[in-house]
Amino acid sequence: MSTPAPVAKYAISYKLNGERRFEFALLQSPSADEALAALQKMHGDSADIISDVKVSKAL
Repeated sequence: MSTPAPVAKYAISYKLNGERRFEFALLQSPSADEALAALQKMHGDSADIISDVKVSKAL
């Protein structure tokens, strides 16, 4: 059996409809794709535009 990748808390900076925002999320890796998926889940099925996603390790 394979063990799941460890989960860590990351800070995500991004723009939501052009406005700078910050969120924290538990991710398996600091990839922008995984962070974008988490942000889309947080914001639901709205028509908001998420861009400029940057991920860093939370302190």
